[in-house]
Amino acid sequence: MKGRRGRLRLALAACAVYALLLSLSLHARSAQPRGEQATDVGRVVSARVDRTVTVRSADDARRAVLEAAAEGRKVSIAGTRHSMGGQTFYEGAVVLDLKRYDRILAVDEQARTVTAQAGATWADIQEAVNPLGLSVRVMQSQNLFTIGGSLSANIHGRDPSEGPLIAAVRSIRMLLADGSIVTASREERPELFRAAIGGFGVLGVILEATLELTADEVYESRTSLLSYREFPQRFEQAARSPDTGLLIARLSTAPEHFLERMYMTEFRRTGLPLASADRELKQDRAVELTRFVFGLQRKHDWGKSLSWSLQERLFRSEQGGLVTRNNAMRPESDFLDYRDAQHSDLLQEYFVPLSRYEAFVDGLRALLREEPLNVVNITVRYMPQNGESMLSYTASEDRAALVLLINEKRSAARLDRLERLTQRMIGLAQSLGGTYYLTYQPYATLEQFRRSYPGWTELAAAKRRYDPGSLFWNDWYGKYGSEEGGGRR
Repeated sequence: MKGRRGRLRLALAACAVYALLLSLSLHARSAQPRGEQATDVGRVVSARVDRTVTVRSADDARRAVLEAAAEGRKVSIAGTRHSMGGQTFYEGAVVLDLKRYDRILAVDEQARTVTAQAGATWADIQEAVNPLGLSVRVMQSQNLFTIGGSLSANIHGRDPSEGPLIAAVRSIRMLLADGSIVTASREERPELFRAAIGGFGVLGVILEATLELTADEVYESRTSLLSYREFPQRFEQAARSPDTGLLIARLSTAPEHFLERMYMTEFRRTGLPLASADRELKQDRAVELTRFVFGLQRKHDWGKSLSWSLQERLFRSEQGGLVTRNNAMRPESDFLDYRDAQHSDLLQEYFVPLSRYEAFVDGLRALLREEPLNVVNITVRYMPQNGESMLSYTASEDRAALVLLINEKRSAARLDRLERLTQRMIGLAQSLGGTYYLTYQPYATLEQFRRSYPGWTELAAAKRRYDPGSLFWNDWYGKYGSEEGGGRR
């Protein structure tokens, strides 16, 4: 009997301990802030959002927007999250994920247009138009980005005759804060058109867009090795030639000729029929080998030297090769996929007049020798003048666009240092009549932002008109775009 009572007391004690632990667990869980952590591919900025809603239809988006408004929450908008400056989230917000809203709605072969939902990628569009002998006019160097995100950032590409993406947009359809869906174009609601493209999602949800296409063509690739001093004249000549279809250049980050040697690749029109080249859309090849070499660039200066040497050999072997426009606009990108527990690949971009290119590179080299950064890669593109977007980065003149890929440790000390150096690089660009791209880390000062983008006041006025309750919001706009001069709302 005593043994049975002892076992009973032991069982009751165990139950009491279990109940206590369960109570503590539930209390701890309830004490945690509601929501989920949101970030982007850079993983430098983040916020705890209330929830993420997967959008598969316009009704999904409308319902989520109206529910958020009823709850008194902000709405942020996300695609593949390659904007690195807090444009896709906000503390306590409802985030609309549009990647599943991804249908190609129509391709008009005669009018040379394509209509696509915001979550469709450039790869989706290329697959739809390639069989028809058509091609995208403006897109980034990689085709993995969504159409909605590309419009929100007003991206640019490698065709020197084209400006930013807004130049190739016929119209967009948008969901506004009151739940209405409207069309915006140069003829209909032009203010909304100019504000939303390049407005990073603070006017409403871009649901779909009709984009202008061009003919697919056969190009011959030609690569020249040259110094940064002779580059501006050669670059401008190539950009203005009617024979140039695409144009891209790289600036060496190898220590033995740091920011001095360059190569420039021209894709020249041949006039040959499409059958002269392989029309099948190419896929990434030798991904692991390329990823390995790129990894060496991140970790070692000798890796940067090795990569530059290998690229020179590759260009010599491919000189005069034929390629279609669609395939030339599908450069390999899988090797760039990078996940490290402590480091991130971060992009920055600066736009400078070609007449001041040499001075900018000299200043950048001096700055980076004084305070070194692990700059893995620098590419250069030609940007024609275009002031349509309210936040235009080429409003006054043609410019060279320098894109820096920086590998950096995500520690507070290293990121504080990067912020300070970024402000110095922005200051250098501005002193030479240039500017910087808004899509990347939010390190510019408020004064630097307003100096580079005086159209922010026009954007703020459009937002008051179309979103008077400031329903659409994100970290980036809270810092730079609000009338109060930065901060949270």
